[in-house]
Amino acid sequence: MRILGLDPGSRRTGFGVIDCRGGVLTLCAHGCLNVAGAAPAARLRLIFQGLAELVSQHAPAEVAVERVFVSRNADSALKLGQARGAALCAVPGGIPVFEYAPRAIKLALVGSGAAEKFQVAHMVRTLLGIGVRLSADAADALAVAVCHAHARRLSVLARAALAPRARQAAR
Repeated sequence: MRILGLDPGSRRTGFGVIDCRGGVLTLCAHGCLNVAGAAPAARLRLIFQGLAELVSQHAPAEVAVERVFVSRNADSALKLGQARGAALCAVPGGIPVFEYAPRAIKLALVGSGAAEKFQVAHMVRTLLGIGVRLSADAADALAVAVCHAHARRLSVLARAALAPRARQAAR
């Protein structure tokens, strides 16, 4: 199962691609689309084009994205929402998209929903066996992908555990 994790931003959009087989996670690609130098409308186009190319190149089976947090600055929230929309539009219709709140991502990786960014980045490097420093945006995107891989695996295990009970109840 290949998962594309996204951390959308109006200036930088982080991405991370991982493969997961059972409990084994393997890094495929990571990086950041830096569109800060472009005009606002051009930024959205560049995010869309860059992510459409990534989806085409890596062919993820599922996409996980960080849910927008509530911002006190309406202008910042609007720009973030636009970037997120451009990113999600780059995902073809047949690929499922899953959303995770920032606290849920931190909880899945570090064990605390109040974890600091450096703690999340450290766990991403540890879980994926990455020896180099990651950009903050790439680390966040990989964290979303790892969170989804864990949530997916737990869902499969829960269904397997409940299946015998459902069969027994049907008798």
